[in-house]
Amino acid sequence: MADDFSFSIEKEVGVISEGKGGWKLELNKVSWGGRPAKYDIRSWAPDHQKMGKGLTLTKEDLESLKNLLATVTLD
Repeated sequence: MADDFSFSIEKEVGVISEGKGGWKLELNKVSWGGRPAKYDIRSWAPDHQKMGKGLTLTKEDLESLKNLLATVTLD
């Protein structure tokens, strides 16, 4: 397993929700392992040093999700 786990939050887009202990579900643009940044949805500790499992999306994936969400009707 690689020991060189690194990440850099390139842009904080916004907070989706806040949970216990100050953890926040956020949409950010994150570079993982020095690769080009992608959009990322996951829970982060207040200091951004710990994170939960998440979902990483390309720009095209995020655009498709945006279009899909625009068609959703909330019950």
